[in-house]
Amino acid sequence: MSRIGKKPVIVPKEVKIEVKDGIVFVSGPKGELTRKLSDRISLEILDGVLMVKRVADTKFDKSMHGLFRALIVNMIQGVTVGYVKELEIIGVGFKAAVSGNNLNMMLGFSHPVNVAIPAGIKIETPKPTQLVIKSIDKELIGKIACEIRAIYPPEPYKGKGIRFVGEHVKKKAGKAQATGK
Repeated sequence: MSRIGKKPVIVPKEVKIEVKDGIVFVSGPKGELTRKLSDRISLEILDGVLMVKRVADTKFDKSMHGLFRALIVNMIQGVTVGYVKELEIIGVGFKAAVSGNNLNMMLGFSHPVNVAIPAGIKIETPKPTQLVIKSIDKELIGKIACEIRAIYPPEPYKGKGIRFVGEHVKKKAGKAQATGK
């Protein structure tokens, strides 16, 4: 058996899990998430404990077993606690602001960069150089954070750009000055 897949998932009392027509619905205090289950996976819920079962012992089924258990655990954590990603913007004159359903950023380009904020994502800018992204969907928050970072990834010479808080950017040495005689 999969080492991850065979672990039982303890479902908190405030979380409700239903499976209908191969779709799992997880609802909690922060919202509701859905995901289509593989036809090779089944769920059993007994006394607040969820067990993920697989149909056969093929390599594919074993990989799906652990994957779907991890996805369901992420859904449960999302609807109870939620997820937060923080980005920082480094560079002279670089800043960001949220206006309505758009994130407006000045990143040293000849034009401002506007990013539409999708449904299910909340972006805050406590400082002009700091972004706080919140969501209940771990997959969506990671995708949006990486898309924003990809607009201006940190460059290795001065470190300018958008990076995750705590991300280490290895800096390179610049051109060496020629020492003449």
